[in-house]
Amino acid sequence: MQRRRILVADDNDANLNTLRHLVQTEYLDVDTASNGEEALEALIGSTFSVLITDLRMPGLSGMQIIEEVQKRRIPTTVIVMTGHGSIDEAVQAMRLGAYDFLTKPIDAGPLRLTVQRALRDRELHDEVLSLREQLQDRHSFFGILSKNRRMHQAFELISNLAHTTSTVLIEGETGTGKEAVAKAIHLCSEIRKGPMVAINCAAVPETLLESELFGHEKGAFTSAVAQRIGRFELADGGTLFLDEVGDIPAAMQAKLLRVLQERRFERVGGTESIEVDVRVIAATNRSLQRLVKQGTFREDLYYRLNVVKIDLPPLRDRAEDVPLLAAHFARKYAPPGQPPREIAPQAMDLLLHYRWPGNIRELENAIERASVTAQDGAIRPQDLPSELSAPGRQRQPFNIDLHRPLPDLLGEVTADIEQQYIRKALKKTHGNIGRCAKLCGLSRRSISAKIAEYQINKAVFKEA
Repeated sequence: MQRRRILVADDNDANLNTLRHLVQTEYLDVDTASNGEEALEALIGSTFSVLITDLRMPGLSGMQIIEEVQKRRIPTTVIVMTGHGSIDEAVQAMRLGAYDFLTKPIDAGPLRLTVQRALRDRELHDEVLSLREQLQDRHSFFGILSKNRRMHQAFELISNLAHTTSTVLIEGETGTGKEAVAKAIHLCSEIRKGPMVAINCAAVPETLLESELFGHEKGAFTSAVAQRIGRFELADGGTLFLDEVGDIPAAMQAKLLRVLQERRFERVGGTESIEVDVRVIAATNRSLQRLVKQGTFREDLYYRLNVVKIDLPPLRDRAEDVPLLAAHFARKYAPPGQPPREIAPQAMDLLLHYRWPGNIRELENAIERASVTAQDGAIRPQDLPSELSAPGRQRQPFNIDLHRPLPDLLGEVTADIEQQYIRKALKKTHGNIGRCAKLCGLSRRSISAKIAEYQINKAVFKEA
């Protein structure tokens, strides 16, 4: 039989010795505590299947110990001891979470029977916890949680990549977890022992991107006051993650292609050829194939990156993952020293029926906010962002009015699409007019004129 540990807490040394003698068996180890503070410290520092505690002790009482056990979710079953005149206290202790109570003086028979029943109860609780952990592990892959079939196919593909050095392309909407997948590929690799180095290609100005990737020599340009090691060198022996690779400028695409082909490069302003052993993982929230057709992304670079492709489904196509992820984020953002907030059925219903345009990142933000505002330990509909409870109306099909000329209707549809496109581009570029114009394929003057025409407030996007 598996050995178990029991903790006995009583401020009377004679009672402690008697209880130890009565409870101790060949499969039970008994520890003692002479006061409540000592008992709580033991419970926090070690694992005990059962706690037998006197209710009335100086300092921290048995009742307060039970409250701490419940508050801290300490996995122990509590039996309380009390005098004949304090049965009401024992009943109150059971309401707080105690398993059973014994009246003093303690008889050996009832004590041993109660302990045996408490051990069986604890065993059942431990088994449930173990099953929950196994269930969590079954749906977890290097920190990525999912029950979705397509995601599990991606997990299998990542596992197969462990023995290779193949370049990987990850495509998925913003917030679907592309960087988490890149980390999983890196951690899963049995070959690559070096670090994982990441760079967001859209966040680095075009003039600095080459230096960021390949480094530069001292004096290569005005502000190059010292030699700089680039991301490719830093990732030698490991993984380089190129996020938003679709935003790399055309001139830089040619240089990246050469490095991917030869696995060597020169620092900016340098002549020494540097050879590196790097697995490249590229990610984009846009279809690179579509960008190739539009002529904004090199076809040969696309094929160099698209050796192994992983498509991440949006959260709206992974409805079965919403409860799993929501519970995970509730645990992650639980207030210090408190259990995670429970998610009320009405709130879960809102989470399940929302479209999640921001995907997992938006869900995480919603649960983090709700964990702060929730009362009584439960997340309710009013704790969630307003757009979940009153989502915007879906756009209705355009009304064809034969009494109006076709050019007028086309002009109205074009203006509507144009305005939506510009707003989305401004959001992506945080209100930067130059980058927005480049993204839209328009001149700076044209984009400024259209922003004025549609009365778009740029300041809103700069704060986003």
